[in-house]
Amino acid sequence: MHTHRIRIAILTLTALAAASACSPGQAGAAAANAATDQPASLAPAIQAPKLDIPLAAQSGDATAVFAGGCFWGVEAVFEQLKGVKHAESGYAGGSAMDADYERVSSGDTRHAESVRVVYDPSRISYGQLLRVFFSVAHDPTQLNRQGPDVGPQYRSALFFKDTEQEKVAKAYVAQLDAAGIFGKPIVTELKSLKRFYPAEAHHQDYMRKNPNQPYIVYHDRPKLIALERQFPELVKGAAQATR
Repeated sequence: MHTHRIRIAILTLTALAAASACSPGQAGAAAANAATDQPASLAPAIQAPKLDIPLAAQSGDATAVFAGGCFWGVEAVFEQLKGVKHAESGYAGGSAMDADYERVSSGDTRHAESVRVVYDPSRISYGQLLRVFFSVAHDPTQLNRQGPDVGPQYRSALFFKDTEQEKVAKAYVAQLDAAGIFGKPIVTELKSLKRFYPAEAHHQDYMRKNPNQPYIVYHDRPKLIALERQFPELVKGAAQATR
């Protein structure tokens, strides 16, 4: 009886998380998958990139754009890193006329929910950001989905802004695939960044503002726990992620 009650409680939590998924339009599909979706892995961090942009090779701030499912959790992960000045949720891969939440949530605009990271390249490298992205921010083997969120707007993607980022990103994906790190091929899209469109104000800092929201508790908080365990030397304040 006790085990049965525990399972009911777990299924209830996952159903609530699915119903509160980043895209309301996908709530039905998310609910169908809620019983099998699991939190972010707490496995050891994957290997570091063999090719990287050296620290301090750039002057001033640098920018990188990542897409790995719902932008709430991806933004929260990057905000925790030393050297990251700002992480902003938004949309990349589509046009300006469709860059709003309701249209992007349809899955028909070519956008991906993305996060623009502004960082100090003398303190943290693009390769280190990539390692965190592939280790804890998302699952790069899921095609056009991430956890309970289904659709091309939740695809895994790297939008590089210059040839240096392009070389490092492509080399790292090839390195991880060759090593068989994930047991399945990486499906991360590699694409030049045309434009980044900031998301609506209520999506910014969503995890910090809504720490007890069921979706955040089940799908995103484990990412911060994994971040602290795998990269304690990179985290600004290790105690805050597990609260």
